[in-house]
Amino acid sequence: MKNFLFELKEGLSISYRAIKANKIRSALTAIGIFIGVTSVVLMSTAIKGIDTSFQNGISALGSDNLYIDKWKWFQDEEWWKTRNRRNITMEDFAKYKEMAKLPVAIAPQVWTAQTLKSGAITTESTILTGTTNDYLGTTNFTFSQGRFFNDVESRGNRNVVVLGSDVAKILFPRGDAIDQTIKIKGQKFKVIGVLAEQGSFMLGSMNPDKQVYLPIGNVFKYFQSEHFRSVTIVARVANTAMIEKTVEEAQGIMRKVRGLAYHQEDDFSINQQQGLTKIYDSTVGIIQIVGLIITGLALFVGAIGIMNIMFVSVKERTKEIGIRKAIGAKKRTILGQFITEAVVLCLLGGLIGLIGAVILSKIINQFLPTSFQADAVVLAIGISLITGVISGFAPAYSAAKMDPVEALRYE
Repeated sequence: MKNFLFELKEGLSISYRAIKANKIRSALTAIGIFIGVTSVVLMSTAIKGIDTSFQNGISALGSDNLYIDKWKWFQDEEWWKTRNRRNITMEDFAKYKEMAKLPVAIAPQVWTAQTLKSGAITTESTILTGTTNDYLGTTNFTFSQGRFFNDVESRGNRNVVVLGSDVAKILFPRGDAIDQTIKIKGQKFKVIGVLAEQGSFMLGSMNPDKQVYLPIGNVFKYFQSEHFRSVTIVARVANTAMIEKTVEEAQGIMRKVRGLAYHQEDDFSINQQQGLTKIYDSTVGIIQIVGLIITGLALFVGAIGIMNIMFVSVKERTKEIGIRKAIGAKKRTILGQFITEAVVLCLLGGLIGLIGAVILSKIINQFLPTSFQADAVVLAIGISLITGVISGFAPAYSAAKMDPVEALRYE
């Protein structure tokens, strides 16, 4: 053990001197490792950030929800057939709610995009979600300020709104949104609640952080006709084991509500978040495979560069190797010295790559969510170590097996 530590110390010392003597060559050699480590760490932080945001968003909207809608989330038939379906109306919603026994909460929702004003501040095309007070039971919303509208405000179509966190930050940057008034299409609405940040990157326009919630009657009263756009019915299932039964119940009730004969196809869709999750997992899987291929290529090129420069180094120091072997250095000592030098080069490239990945992830986080975690450091060091050992072994072995006499004669 003592000998091993001594040889390791000597190897590190020789590596340091060799790298210091060829700074530019060492820096250029480590570029491949730098690119490889930056790629893999950046991909890791980006995927984790997106995944965390997606899972938070799904959780905020309720992971066990059914969405009874005119439209399918994922089309498997001609688009025009779905377009020609009848809209789902508030009357359909009322009948479904009356007959459904399995969901623990049921609410309608309808969307419209409007311009919001608070004093001189304006937000364009903000998504307004019209719903009832029961909608809160279909979500896991948490509030940074205030509350959701209650039954009285919902039934009375009071001019009240709940702001998503991003909308609140824009309209009220000082954080004083509660009891303030905003204008939507000339109508005044009182802010009664602000959602805590929910995080829902992959859900796009369904992102609660970027939405405003208000009683559904106000959407029909001020912004669009009740029959202009189809209503989506949100039904929360008691637990995952009840999903299949709740879907069957919903299908039976909706066919009855819509007056469909036994031979007629459904003119509605029952969408589930499980489908969204499957599509998300599939997409992330493809991104990971592409990222791993790009990273693998970068590391392969980097490893070839390290191997090449190590062979050059062995040639340049042949006499030195001969002298060391002549005075008693063992094969394993020479082998360890050159592998250590390759590992040190890779670790330097990996360390710089890690720093580059942290800086880039901070920049990317302004546009896409990223999540830098401790395992990214372990990943960078591990890849650098393995690459160093693999790329340094062949040159080190050629140095270790040199004949000392031939090495001393080398010109």
